[in-house]
Amino acid sequence: MAKGATTPDEPGSTRRGPVPDAGAVVDPRGVVLALSRGTCRLLGYELVEVVGRAAKRLLAEPLPAPVRRSCAERESWSGPVTVRRADGDSLLVTVQGHPLQDTAGDTYWFLTVVSLDQAGVSSASGGALDTALFKQWALEQLPLPMALYDRAGVRFEVNAAMTRESGRADHDLIGWPLGQSASGQTLAGSQGVDETLRRVLTTGDTVTTELHGLGPGGTAGRVWLLSLYPVRDPGGQVCGMSAAAVDTTEQFRARRRLTILNDAGLRIGTTLDLGRTADELAEVGTDHFADFAVVDLLDSVLRGEETAAGRNNLLVFRRTAQRSVLPGCPESVVPLGATYSYPEDSPPGRALAAGRGALHSARDILQWWEESSPERAHSIRTYGIHSLMAVPLRARGVTLGLALFFRHRTPVPFEEDDLRLAEELGARAAVLVDNARRYGRERATALALQRSILPQHPALHHSAVEVASRYLPAHSSAGVGGDWFDVIPLSGARVALVVGDVVGHGIRASATMGRLCTAVRTLADVDLAPDELLTHLDDLVLRMDREETVDRPDHPGDLSGEVGASCLYAVYDPVSRRCSMARAGHPLPALATPDGAVRFLDLPTGPPLGLGGLPFEVAEFTLPEGSVLALYTDGLIESQARDVDEACDLLRAALADPDRPLEETCDRTLRDLLPDARTDDVALLLTRTRALSTDQVATWELPAEPSVVARARGLAGERLAAWHLEEASFTAELVVSELVTNAIRYGSPPIHLRLIRDTALICEVSDVSSTAPHLRRARLSDEGGRGLLIVAQLSQRWGSRHTRTGKTIWAELPLPPAQEAS
Repeated sequence: MAKGATTPDEPGSTRRGPVPDAGAVVDPRGVVLALSRGTCRLLGYELVEVVGRAAKRLLAEPLPAPVRRSCAERESWSGPVTVRRADGDSLLVTVQGHPLQDTAGDTYWFLTVVSLDQAGVSSASGGALDTALFKQWALEQLPLPMALYDRAGVRFEVNAAMTRESGRADHDLIGWPLGQSASGQTLAGSQGVDETLRRVLTTGDTVTTELHGLGPGGTAGRVWLLSLYPVRDPGGQVCGMSAAAVDTTEQFRARRRLTILNDAGLRIGTTLDLGRTADELAEVGTDHFADFAVVDLLDSVLRGEETAAGRNNLLVFRRTAQRSVLPGCPESVVPLGATYSYPEDSPPGRALAAGRGALHSARDILQWWEESSPERAHSIRTYGIHSLMAVPLRARGVTLGLALFFRHRTPVPFEEDDLRLAEELGARAAVLVDNARRYGRERATALALQRSILPQHPALHHSAVEVASRYLPAHSSAGVGGDWFDVIPLSGARVALVVGDVVGHGIRASATMGRLCTAVRTLADVDLAPDELLTHLDDLVLRMDREETVDRPDHPGDLSGEVGASCLYAVYDPVSRRCSMARAGHPLPALATPDGAVRFLDLPTGPPLGLGGLPFEVAEFTLPEGSVLALYTDGLIESQARDVDEACDLLRAALADPDRPLEETCDRTLRDLLPDARTDDVALLLTRTRALSTDQVATWELPAEPSVVARARGLAGERLAAWHLEEASFTAELVVSELVTNAIRYGSPPIHLRLIRDTALICEVSDVSSTAPHLRRARLSDEGGRGLLIVAQLSQRWGSRHTRTGKTIWAELPLPPAQEAS
């Protein structure tokens, strides 16, 4: 060994220093061409064991990344190298490499060992571990991408995991600031990195940030959580910075997916409008992952029909919604509201046939649309659309439509994760679309049922009242309610006014309303007093509630009270101008008199229908001719926009002009009181009272004697002559004779005869007996029993009603045509 050499005397020694006469020459193939005697002594090999063999056999560990990089670039280098001795020990030495080129341009390497550090180096049989070597190994083998930065924030070292994860070579990363590389690519989220670097290098704070970029080969988008740590010298000063990156792509995608789905849950399905729901789906799509989105619903779905194929067995779609990151959706070639079909071999058609979403590239799209739809192909080329997702909208086994998502500004194409997200959004939206479709069908059915029951033109020509009405269904998702009103002609030129409100919404409430409306008409036909009518109606609601319980035995809990309603029933007599009313849990009616005063009538409160066992009270009011009576449901005065007292004040103001046409008053009332979004149905019935003049009514009190029948005929004939109704005298006198005879024979005095000239000639005979008459078939041998049969044959209609003092039998006779016209 040369003088001054400090090679180790034995394995495990801790001597350290220069190694003279230690060198080697390696050819371009990595084969050792020459080896110095100092190197042989250092490693324990003979020349014949090394020369002519591969140099990598002498390495105990792979060359460090900077050494490999310098070798690749044919530059001189110096660095630690771990070599293997002949006895199996590992030895850490510092080597300098110098490139040598021959005339052919091939590179040879002259290697010299400049120093060695054997302290702590482990052997195959065990021993201490060199700390520096261990740190180098740890950095190189650490699966976590790491990099080192100098005081200026420039990378000067990276580990193998960093090059592997970034997909770029060492020389592409070394010498560039954080977030940049030699290829010129800047990671998303690194715009404010300069400030972050200054913060770490200046304050010594540890900072964590998120960077976005492409994976190896520019494939899928990747996300890294980057932690920046300061590196301090022995004096505590920040001399550089280290960075460690963790791939959080999957976590980021999961968070993004949950965020989008949560946002979609809040934004899609805010109403039960099909068009709005489709637009909300397209809006969420373009806000989060698409550059252009369209939603096409089946035309049959929008019409409320079952899914059906159109021409050529193809499904007919209607463009329902479209959204774009560009103003005005210029990518669309189909206008909103237009109908069309997708051929089966088109990308959307294949997705519909498969029943699941599909990904398509621009090449796939253009290949089909170049031939079948040139305008779509032109739009794809114009806006650079490169990726498409077609997602069928299906719910409960029914196809409802199709959602299409496109990308042109976003450079990364759609991935499978995007497709799964779009499919989940489509599934949610499809359920909401189906709910809206079902709601629309149920609403249409309920409205049709209500329209068939509610009077379309209630008593337009009734002599007792002038009528105007309005019915407005609710806007909310609760569905159509059970509000109703009616105007029912009664005997004696009287009229019944009714308004009610069934508890609940939907078809069930409409059906209940229909039953109650029919029951009210039936009970009104037998001329029951308002309190008696409500009592019978209350019994009917209780019976319907019991039927509901029997029909749903599997429903948990007590169903009692599922059926309920409120109602107000009034009877107005134009002869006396008296109006009797009773209410069952219904709002008070309002009365506007001709002098302009408006008040709410003090009507006793009655329990809602369906409670049972509680009485109803009747109140009577005298209404001046020309008064306006307003009956309504609670939807008119109860809303979130204002309190009830404020609404009542607005109703008074709307009714304050009694001379205004009723139709205008209806419109003003609804305009002033109703909010834009109604949460309940509204029924409004306005009536302006009329009165029969004294010359239209004639009344006589008759003794209960058989001889009075002739007198009654004479009195009737005289009155008809005064009314110029001589043509009706014979029939009227015969009917009067039979009614008076019936009262004398079966009734009790006093007996009253009344004639009313209205749209018909009304003959009424009253007595104090409560015995109701009935029609029977008389035998040939019977001397009586034919009076009511004659009355029934001669009159348009006839009947009897109970009064407070007895009963009244009445008959209506048609007027001569000339009198009807007058």
